[in-house]
Amino acid sequence: MGMGSRIVLGAIADDFTGATDLANNLVRGGMRCLQVIGVPREDIDLTHIDAVVVALKSRSCPVDEAVADSLAALDWLRRQGARQVFFKYCSTFDSTDQGNIGPVADALLDALGASQTVMVPAFPVNGRTVYQGHLFVGDRLLNDSGMQDHPLNPMRDADLVRVLSRQTPHKVGLANHALLAQGADATRRHLSALADKKVRHVICDSLDEKDLDVLAEATVLMPLVTGGSGLGQALPAQYRAHGWLDTINEPGRLSPATGSALVLSGSCSRATLAQVEDFLAKHPDGGFALDPLALAEGGQQEKALAFARQRLSQQAPLLIYASAVPEKVNAAQQALGVARAGALVEEALSQLAVTLVKEGVGRLLVAGGETSGAVVSALGITALHIGEQIDPGVPWTQAPLSGREAPLSMALKSGNFGGVDFFTRAFEVLA
Repeated sequence: MGMGSRIVLGAIADDFTGATDLANNLVRGGMRCLQVIGVPREDIDLTHIDAVVVALKSRSCPVDEAVADSLAALDWLRRQGARQVFFKYCSTFDSTDQGNIGPVADALLDALGASQTVMVPAFPVNGRTVYQGHLFVGDRLLNDSGMQDHPLNPMRDADLVRVLSRQTPHKVGLANHALLAQGADATRRHLSALADKKVRHVICDSLDEKDLDVLAEATVLMPLVTGGSGLGQALPAQYRAHGWLDTINEPGRLSPATGSALVLSGSCSRATLAQVEDFLAKHPDGGFALDPLALAEGGQQEKALAFARQRLSQQAPLLIYASAVPEKVNAAQQALGVARAGALVEEALSQLAVTLVKEGVGRLLVAGGETSGAVVSALGITALHIGEQIDPGVPWTQAPLSGREAPLSMALKSGNFGGVDFFTRAFEVLA
């Protein structure tokens, strides 16, 4: 058991920005939350912590590796006394027909000795809803939304019952919107009836916050729940109703921010591309574009570092980005291979982060889940305290770093999240 009191919720997230997304909503629900990077190898003081989110890089890795890492995280969370476990994945259900959502959920259920869990990927405030088991982005089915062609995890089937059925040998059922409209008691009875029929995974419709409230009430006693971060904002009220959680004033309080500001972007999502365009329109001389082909030839990372140092010496806004339109991304992937193209970008951005943080950057915004994972790992960060929200799904966080008197302030943004002016407004929120 780690130092301090038992935690109420222990969460396992399959990427770093997804972990921060969930942690943000737990804080908004009134929980003091800590995000840890990977499974901790030493005791952590959890005296004033209600929820811990373990951030893994298990979304795109081989199934066996994802399962092993998730079980290790579960073992650690159970030793911290977690009353409930939350498996967090993307609100677009990003995966493949081989996994990793189904296999990880099955492994967690087996380890917990549980017979059933729910699948609640919806995040209505960000336009992710589920109706009749089909995932929508705004008013479009996922496969017709423009978000279906993720470079690592394409998701071209909006029927989540069908998608999950390809990932698990167990039965997959549905709790639809008409059922949720009848309330939590009716939903619990439906889940129990499905469990009697050996239905292990239940895809849940969710059109709005009311649906999430019903699901939170219906599932609060389940050993394992799974989904996007929307459910995370609804659960704390149920924990308080059961007497597990006190009312906390300012659960997201952070120390004052210090140091220069830097934006690093590796995401190629539509939302991030619009954010890059907005930043460059406001600061035409403030961006440096990285190209995997140029990185492979050598010398571009050094040019980016020189550019960054000049801008930071002038206290001018700075963005270093590898975000590009799909045609350009595809060309680089065809020339270099998907894995090498991504690795070159992640290595360049993470090493730039390490150097520039040592030289005085104290406010760092990173766009993209894979990029965020690479940057956090390169910086040697092991835990993040979660602060106030910038935009739905994206809070400021802080991490202590050796050699720095003040903590490093970081925002880790999922590629699809944030308003068009996010890269400039985020720092105004922090101030």
